[in-house]
Amino acid sequence: MTTTAQSLEDLVSLAGRDLGRTDWLEITQERVNTFADATDDHQWIHTDPERAEQGPFGGPIAHGYLTLSLIIPMFGDLLEISGVSMSVNYGLEKVRFPSPVPVGAKIRLHGTVGSVEEVKGNGVQMALTFTVEVEGSEKPACVAQAVYRHYA
Repeated sequence: MTTTAQSLEDLVSLAGRDLGRTDWLEITQERVNTFADATDDHQWIHTDPERAEQGPFGGPIAHGYLTLSLIIPMFGDLLEISGVSMSVNYGLEKVRFPSPVPVGAKIRLHGTVGSVEEVKGNGVQMALTFTVEVEGSEKPACVAQAVYRHYA
């Protein structure tokens, strides 16, 4: 279920809140190849399924940065923000990739809001922790602490 915030005050009220989890998203070879083309990262563990079968993961895996980038659209499924003039990704505090995402696996996002603080320019800064889970795996694929700013 998507949480809705319609103002800066609503965002402030989310401090400490668990936003839940998204639906599962399958990671296809086509998505991995498209990301490889966009980033010029064609390492064989991502883009050569036959060679990757003989590699350390038993098949092709998604790029870590692909997994990280998918946080953006999945976050939109957890929190819908309106009533602000602008929202920006302010950066990342920490990112880790504890386990790979095999091509064909399904991932989902779990998000929690840490702090929400006022900032200059009539805005708020949100610190969030995102965990990208892999269906059937005990270890997450990615854990990221992200910072967003929202302005009235």
